Amino acid sequence: MTSSPTDAARRRWGSAHAGLRAAASATAALLATLAIAAGLLALGGYPPGEVFAALARGAFGSWDRFASFTLVRATPLLLTGLAVALAFKAHVLNIGAEGQLHAGALAGVAIALLLPGAPALVLLPVTLLAAAAAGALWASVPAAMKTGMGIGEVITTLLMNFVALFLAQFLVQGPLRESRGIFNQTDEIPAAAHLPALIPGTRLHVGFLIGLVIAVALWLYLTRTPGGFRVRAVGASVRAAEVSGRFKAQPVIWLTFLASGAVAGLAGWIQVGGITHRMYEGLSPGWGYTAIAVALLARLHPLAVVITAIVFGALSAGGGAMQREAGVPEVWVRGMEALVILAVLTVDRVLQVLAGRGSRD
Repeated sequence: MTSSPTDAARRRWGSAHAGLRAAASATAALLATLAIAAGLLALGGYPPGEVFAALARGAFGSWDRFASFTLVRATPLLLTGLAVALAFKAHVLNIGAEGQLHAGALAGVAIALLLPGAPALVLLPVTLLAAAAAGALWASVPAAMKTGMGIGEVITTLLMNFVALFLAQFLVQGPLRESRGIFNQTDEIPAAAHLPALIPGTRLHVGFLIGLVIAVALWLYLTRTPGGFRVRAVGASVRAAEVSGRFKAQPVIWLTFLASGAVAGLAGWIQVGGITHRMYEGLSPGWGYTAIAVALLARLHPLAVVITAIVFGALSAGGGAMQREAGVPEVWVRGMEALVILAVLTVDRVLQVLAGRGSRD
């Protein structure tokens, strides 16, 4: 059976409506966050106007600052946010992006150091594939436990994060430690493995472009393909998807879990290949966890994740200016990120209640 033009138009309107709802929810949550933060800052003795002005200058004060700081810091959040959004779309609560990120970074570094003489045309795609494969492999353990043994993925993915962190710590202190043996980090990767600059004269690298391409690809996949429909159907109701008899939910969950891990693995290697050029302890300040807020603020919409990642990147880039210029402690920046999460949950709940009343009316 083929769909009519009316059905196609209805699907396009549904997708656009979902995007508008995501934008409205994110805007309302951010406005609520700013209002609450302003009140708390005033109570703490910090002038809200001065603090927000410092934040804006730190994140958007110049084109170079926006590209070299805000967008650079948004890049790992963009990729991990997309990983979380994809998993959550299938109702796979992947809390393990942090561990998958480290697995991808370790795999990419290991391959780059093993092939020091390889040209960039070989080394770049090989390291990217290795990072994605490592992230997927790391996600396959909780995926197998969920689909094969019925064990909830929240606790297993969370525990796998600690395993990845300890593995990274062991490797940079032992087998992969730099040849000088001074610091707990690897040797610098070959220049051929460095991700090229996206905009000359800035620190922004092609990893951000890769994130944009993945965001568009995921949006098209979820909204325009049968596979994307299956992901959304399983996310809406696993039981209904199975009862329908058209497809089995377990393979969809399995593949979505692995794809989510692969994107998170790319985030780790892209950070190394684009910025640090070596692996060390504490590579991530918690991007895999912040990614949950990024995805939720975007209401799991891949294109909206681009915007929310930039918002969190701006908070991170502007946090230093808040400390230098307004004397605001770093914990206040973390508090604002937490406020964003609370505001998202509150606004989402309010919109659900209003939508329910509207449907009854």
